[in-house]
Amino acid sequence: MPKMKTHSGAKKRFKVTGSGKITHEQVNKRHLLEVKSSRRTRRLQQDKLLAKGDEKTAKRLLGMR
Repeated sequence: MPKMKTHSGAKKRFKVTGSGKITHEQVNKRHLLEVKSSRRTRRLQQDKLLAKGDEKTAKRLLGMR
């Protein structure tokens, strides 16, 4: 059986923490930033944890299981 390859799109989007949780960047921080308030854009800079329902799928794409 060949090795399972890591999904190229997933490795660009997700990062695994030391405890095994998966983080991702928030949406709405790419364009039209002059319309959005500074407070909003600062808040969008922070990474978020992936939802529990999506975690299993993301780990599979990252080759963790």
